[in-house]
Amino acid sequence: MPAVSDRGPVAPLDPKRILSTLAQHNVQFVLIGALAAGLQGFPRATYDADITPAKGRDNLQRLAAALRELGARIYTEQIPEGLAFDCSAPMLARADVWNLITDAGRLDLAFQPSGTAGYDDLAPQAVHYTIYGNEVLAARLEDIIRSKEAAGRPQDRQDVEVMKEMLKRR
Repeated sequence: MPAVSDRGPVAPLDPKRILSTLAQHNVQFVLIGALAAGLQGFPRATYDADITPAKGRDNLQRLAAALRELGARIYTEQIPEGLAFDCSAPMLARADVWNLITDAGRLDLAFQPSGTAGYDDLAPQAVHYTIYGNEVLAARLEDIIRSKEAAGRPQDRQDVEVMKEMLKRR
């Protein structure tokens, strides 16, 4: 049963809506994390979308508009329906990581994922996909591995081993 808030049930992940809204606003980003890995055959479900947006001022304005359309709020475990915040380009530029809940599910922004230099590092070698009719850049497995190893989180260790095995079998 989904969590419930005064806004109604907290939405499950709807990657189609998230990616389509970002595309409609012409947001430049690289899809990272389990969704990006899943496009490349990684066999694990995820409950959020992770992206690395470009940090340019115009892109941040487009990102803020997309996030407002998605009803973005700051996610915390204690308040799963989220906390309202000033969803503006200047506010987004203030932090390297934003954990958000939207009307289309969880969306995490990482402007500089661990082990990377962010969008400008990931985008040139990203894998191009057409998803739900939208062009999407997804971080390649090697870059996802690099980031997960740099983050050093226990939950990433098994994922890294599976991804390395996937690369060996290619």
